[in-house]
Amino acid sequence: MAALQKIRSKGAILLLVVGLALFAFIAEEVVRALSSSRTESRQSVGEVYGKSINIQEFNELVDEYTSVVKFSSGLENLTEEQTQSIRDQVWQTYVQTQLLQHEAEELGLCVTDAEVQDIISNGQSPLLAQTPFSNPQTGAFDVQTLNQFLTNYKAMKDQPNQPAEALEYYNQIYNYWKFIEKNIRNQQLSQKFQNLLAKSFIANPVSSQNAFGASNNEKEILLAAIPYSSVKDEEVTVEDRDLKAKYEEMKNVFRLDEPTRDIKYIDVNITASKADREQIESEMAEVAAQLQAEGADVATIVRKSGSTISYSPVPLRRSAIAPDIAAQLDSMAVGTQKGPYLNASDNSQNIIRLIAKTTMPDSVQFRQIGIGGVDEAAQKTADSIMTALNAGVPFDSIAKKYNQTGEETWISSSQYEGATLDEANQLLIKAISAQAVGTTMQVKLPTAIIITRVTDRRNMVEKYDVAIVKRPYDFSNDTYNKTYNDFSQFVASNKTPEEIEANAMKSGYMVQERKGMFASEHNVAGISSTRDALRWIFNKDTEVGEISEIYACGNNDHLLVVILDGKNDGKFRSLESVKTVIEGEVLRDKKAALLQDRLASANDIVAASKVTGAQPIDTIKHVTFSSPVFISSVGGNEYSLSGAVAKAAKGQFVKGVKGMAGVYAFQVANEQQGTAKQDDAAKQRTNSQLASQQLRRASSFMQELFERANVKDNRYIFY
Repeated sequence: MAALQKIRSKGAILLLVVGLALFAFIAEEVVRALSSSRTESRQSVGEVYGKSINIQEFNELVDEYTSVVKFSSGLENLTEEQTQSIRDQVWQTYVQTQLLQHEAEELGLCVTDAEVQDIISNGQSPLLAQTPFSNPQTGAFDVQTLNQFLTNYKAMKDQPNQPAEALEYYNQIYNYWKFIEKNIRNQQLSQKFQNLLAKSFIANPVSSQNAFGASNNEKEILLAAIPYSSVKDEEVTVEDRDLKAKYEEMKNVFRLDEPTRDIKYIDVNITASKADREQIESEMAEVAAQLQAEGADVATIVRKSGSTISYSPVPLRRSAIAPDIAAQLDSMAVGTQKGPYLNASDNSQNIIRLIAKTTMPDSVQFRQIGIGGVDEAAQKTADSIMTALNAGVPFDSIAKKYNQTGEETWISSSQYEGATLDEANQLLIKAISAQAVGTTMQVKLPTAIIITRVTDRRNMVEKYDVAIVKRPYDFSNDTYNKTYNDFSQFVASNKTPEEIEANAMKSGYMVQERKGMFASEHNVAGISSTRDALRWIFNKDTEVGEISEIYACGNNDHLLVVILDGKNDGKFRSLESVKTVIEGEVLRDKKAALLQDRLASANDIVAASKVTGAQPIDTIKHVTFSSPVFISSVGGNEYSLSGAVAKAAKGQFVKGVKGMAGVYAFQVANEQQGTAKQDDAAKQRTNSQLASQQLRRASSFMQELFERANVKDNRYIFY
């Protein structure tokens, strides 16, 4: 009881302690949740309808499409530009798919597995023509070939100890097929949505009758045109309030899909100094002497020279040689050398040594059996195989004995030209390229012996064994350091944007400007490797007026400093960024008003033609409401004139019609109805045309969906 009484006496204190402990527990969970949310946010590549896709998910989609591109193109490696293009396509496809699926769910649209299989079975999708499952005779997609592959693939997956190369190849084809299948489903869903949209557009009898009349009622007019070019810009005054009013009027034209930034920047392109050029020329003269020496090791000399083009002992077709080098070969004899000489197109010093010319097959079909090792036992095995083959034993039966297929394989010049070949591949390609059809021989490689039999050769072409040394006039470390130090000192001495702009020219730098820049452009000012600068520009914490650090970018040959000059996170481009367009529109409005005032006192077409700036009276026939009037004196079409003529009666004089290229006055000289009759067939055609026109106008539905989906693109953070 004493203990209980003691606890009761401390009740208020205990309650406070428990409350604090509970608050601490809750606060800890809240902090953990917020931390987790921030981590997820930092990993988000983008959002559509509030649904986020993280960097891992996005990279999986990119990897999937990259595999498809490599498989379908036969490329082993992709350039950075190609990879970036793939990322862009994947993002666009992802966004469009999410938009479409969101709408489809609300409408109850879906594509069943049975529908997909029906499309595949009937070969209805154009995507199927892009698969390797075709009929050998017709070249068309063949579902039986597909089913046979899927059966073989499943059997291969279920059997252990399959050859790694074969399994990898089958996996590539299977993954390619799954990609096609997925896109068939998405394509079918898109088709359903568009069909539903198309069925919602119909033409009513009134619009049909109006449309028929608009094309069937023709008028002939006398026209006096006064081009805007007849008024000098100085004759009208454009004020800020005019620009603001026109901007508000046209605002929807400048709608944005993503935030933009206005920047000013200095880009310093680092180039070789005079001393750098002289040093390169001296080194190239030494390389030229080494190549001319008797018994010169060409491969080693080229490798040590710093050439941007490696030496390949495998002869190359002319098309595989750099165009500027290939252009020199016709004037060179075998065994001769040219250079060092300057190639101005890429600012480089060049040396060419033509070692040999030969005629070789562009493509070779061959079989092979490989024996691991080059020791005596391996040689005995190779000799034994050669004896059996020469005695007429089938090639594939011997190959199977050594767990190899021995199947016929084609290799073409395009597969190895430009690739980095190791010594073994160089020896093998040279051997089979020189081997006669039907012959069998041993090719000794550094770690193996290959038995080859050439079964076919095609397209004999001239090839060149040529050593090329190409050295661009690169800058030295001393030049780089001096350029960097000078620029760094300039930036440090000018701490505000105003100071940088005021003093840049004096120090030999140029401040450039870019308005309305998007993060999706992937680089700054067209300079590669500017990802860090891009992140800084679009970082929410970077304030207008801030100056960035100096970024080393390009091919490490550019120095870049950026000033954030403006932010626009709204839905429309800023007036400043579209000022040139707005000024043009306001200028046209002002000139139109001036010309309309000049026409105010004109009471007939003759008087209108005498107004200052007016062109001679022109007769224009066959004017209808359904098509714009072409005005030869201004060289363009005028839609507004078609509408004005359609409203005017025969003999009526109309003045002050504002067009895109000028102001017009006209008089209707004649009017006639066309001979066409709107029978049932004509009504049906007109209705169909009207529905198609309405559908085309509504074809921007994807843009409308995009704007409603609040799409956020954060790719610039990661790439």
